[in-house]
Amino acid sequence: MYHALSTNLLLGYHGCDEAVGEKILAGNKFEPSENDYDWLGHGIYFWEANPERALSFAHQQVKWGRVKKPMVVGAALTLGNCIDTLNEQSLQALSQAYDKLVSLSASSGNPVPINEGGTDALLRRRDCAVVMTLHKMIEDINYPPADSLRGLYQEGGALYDGSGFFKKSHIQICIRNPDCIKGVFRLP
Repeated sequence: MYHALSTNLLLGYHGCDEAVGEKILAGNKFEPSENDYDWLGHGIYFWEANPERALSFAHQQVKWGRVKKPMVVGAALTLGNCIDTLNEQSLQALSQAYDKLVSLSASSGNPVPINEGGTDALLRRRDCAVVMTLHKMIEDINYPPADSLRGLYQEGGALYDGSGFFKKSHIQICIRNPDCIKGVFRLP
């Protein structure tokens, strides 16, 4: 389910509030996100090789009252044991986790969470629940935990009529193991 086929070191960009970014650059640790709607489950989120998208996300957070002054912090990352949605084996594992989630939901009488917002769903409660179920399945078989997750997202509607390209396509990285963050840097 894990792969090590990607390059050993890559750059990720974290959109945040300036006060948070300055603390990180001064040596403080990133705070993991633990929302029930996080696209790749709980962890520290980065936009792969896309500082502009990280900044536009930080600007979006201003509208929601979560950021006062947008900033982007760069980071050198390794993926370690990575659940990668661009990898067939990882996709099969996520499919099995979904089946397990449906089974657990049926036996408990709780509904399976849903992603809200259509094709551009920002609240990905189902995806988060599937990922968290996969982490539990991995733990239950005493397999090494995932250090990271990597997901391709086609978001923002078609770039032009009949397009297979999307306005906000991106690769998101979720770091679960902070040791995968090898260093941070200020963007020029």
